[in-house]
Amino acid sequence: MKKIILGVIAALALSVGAVHASEGNEIAWDKAPNKTNDLAALQNGAKLFVNYCLSCHSAAFMRYNRLRDIGLTEQQIKDNLLFATDKVGDTMKASIDPKQAKEWFGANPPDLTLITRSRSGHGGTGADYLYTYLRSYYPDPSKPTGWNNLAFPNVGMPHVLWELQGNRKPVYEEMEQHGHEVQVFKGWEQVSPGTMTPLQYEQAVGDLVSYLQWMAEPAQNTRVRVGVWVLLFLLVFTFFAWRLNAAFWKDVK
Repeated sequence: MKKIILGVIAALALSVGAVHASEGNEIAWDKAPNKTNDLAALQNGAKLFVNYCLSCHSAAFMRYNRLRDIGLTEQQIKDNLLFATDKVGDTMKASIDPKQAKEWFGANPPDLTLITRSRSGHGGTGADYLYTYLRSYYPDPSKPTGWNNLAFPNVGMPHVLWELQGNRKPVYEEMEQHGHEVQVFKGWEQVSPGTMTPLQYEQAVGDLVSYLQWMAEPAQNTRVRVGVWVLLFLLVFTFFAWRLNAAFWKDVK
């Protein structure tokens, strides 16, 4: 029994240490814009997802024809979002070979259907994490892909949106903490411009993350609207039940 107790204590100590170590290497997550009710933003996010993400990442629980829920017609889906061999009723599957992906990146790229739900943590929602992650890449010649990320150090995924964003480098400031000189992240410096301005890139990433957020639960907005009407109905029903109960017990008393 003593060995078991000591083992549990040691495991807890290691896990706490690991948490503190990981927290020290992370940057604060920025709040992602919520555009899940903005059809134009969702349509732009779907276009970015198909053009830049779907080559490696699948969305195996989402069908192309479900994009009609964000205002696209079936013909628009066929003309703008489908690859040559895909059909509008197919699921969004990546074209990359899983074996090749593992050789190139060290692991098979994850499915993104529920990514905004699986990535939530102490720093915020999954959307906040993705919004920060896609805006935190910087060149790093020491890495196989040539890129690194402040939100996900030593990431295996290259910066697929670099042409849009351009090249940036993190800016640090030396500060003294607990008697030691440490480098604290302060912001970004643009090294070379992309095809988008910084503001346009942030808006594009916001659209992409909003689409990923919508894709994780396409019926969420409908569920919320129906839920409001259900609560209003229950409130009115409760009032009538309360008055009926009072009228019934008036004669009994």
